Amino acid sequence: MSSITEPSGNSGSAPFFSKQATVAKPGFSRWMVPPAALAVHLCIGQAYAFSVFNGPLTKVIGITQSSADDWSLTSLGWIFSLAIVFLGLSAAFAGKWLERVGPRRTMLTAACCFGGGFLVSALGVYLHQIVLLYLGYGVIGGIGLGLGYVSPVSTLIRWFPDRRGMATGMAIMGFGGGAMIAAPLSVALMNHFRSATSIGVAETFVVLGIAYFISMTIGALAIRVPPADWKPAGWTPSATSQSKMISRNHVHIDQALKTPQFYLIWLVLFLNVTAGIGILGQASVMIQESFKDTVSAAAAAGFVGLLSLFNMGGRFVWASASDWIGRKNTYFIFFALGAVLYYLVPGFAASGHIALFVLAYCVILTMYGGGFSTVPAYLADMFGTAFVGGIHGRLLTAWAAAGVAGPVLVNYIRAYEVAQGVAKADAYTMTVHIMAVLLVVGFVCNLLVKRVDDKHHMTDAQLAKGA
Repeated sequence: MSSITEPSGNSGSAPFFSKQATVAKPGFSRWMVPPAALAVHLCIGQAYAFSVFNGPLTKVIGITQSSADDWSLTSLGWIFSLAIVFLGLSAAFAGKWLERVGPRRTMLTAACCFGGGFLVSALGVYLHQIVLLYLGYGVIGGIGLGLGYVSPVSTLIRWFPDRRGMATGMAIMGFGGGAMIAAPLSVALMNHFRSATSIGVAETFVVLGIAYFISMTIGALAIRVPPADWKPAGWTPSATSQSKMISRNHVHIDQALKTPQFYLIWLVLFLNVTAGIGILGQASVMIQESFKDTVSAAAAAGFVGLLSLFNMGGRFVWASASDWIGRKNTYFIFFALGAVLYYLVPGFAASGHIALFVLAYCVILTMYGGGFSTVPAYLADMFGTAFVGGIHGRLLTAWAAAGVAGPVLVNYIRAYEVAQGVAKADAYTMTVHIMAVLLVVGFVCNLLVKRVDDKHHMTDAQLAKGA
């Protein structure tokens, strides 16, 4: 267990929520930081479980069944979409601010936005004004998602230069696993508050908003950053550098946008996420249509739960493995293995091999989750750690774009195939083959990633000024 061996400067006299006040004092263990990050990521991971509210929200007025004045699923679908869009936008545009004010203030702001978004949404349910749900969970909550996602990750990277992948995997695994807590908790709360005049959603939103605010605030208060030039005891960069791709220099957040590496890694993340997110959203329907009269709705729900487990586990396993085999090689595996599996899946379905079908998608989902957790370490390797939080935030626009592209590809191509008379069991063949092609393109983009040119590196004087 490594601890601080340098003095922490004058952080004791700095304002409590300033960046200087979060500098760790001598004796502080870096292993206290992952729990602080998880306190945030387990909360914002609730986003993956928001669909449990869709059904009840269509019966706010009718209570037992939808009435003519109730909201439609189509209208409700925009709540989650807005949240993901504002996740990407807030992460991108708040990058410089994050680096300037530090993780504590950013995480507290995330707590206020995410928790407050639930409260505004609760008011929207009570008044039956869907605009307030768009504003509350979609816009305000989405901003909380973005700020809460990037700030702990950039801090972990600085604390674990020797295990960047493992560190980011620990936090982002929490984001993937947050839904496993949020889904049953939300259902239990709605059942508790349900009455003859209420479906229990507004009350559930209030409880969740307060609980998430408290948990995220605890994480914000516990977070610490290492002193300048801190390194783990006994560690030197050359001891763990698995390739020449790991830079010891730093690139400013604005300068990073002038490098081809940023856009290539943007495409790497976009293509990996696009190939997974559309399938994740249609997993239940897909397995039932691929194995008609064989897989029940209950079994399909189990399949979705299994995919979530592999999605979560892959975030830690693959990111940790990248510390040993390198980030670029990890993505090579994602794209090569993923393309092969997508190509084979239709054959598994046609031959009735359910076990192989399920196994293939479980492996694919580990790589989908692993893509999220490995990319922050990839960016730190390429651009250094000084501005990695802001650079990571801007890269997350790839997630927002993939969140639209993936479902559109799956849903519209399937609809087109069915309209052309293709059996539903075969309607996904073209889709998954297109996903395989996208992964091949991703393989090429990853291949083109090279070390950042020295002209983009910051000088010592620039680093000292933070400019």
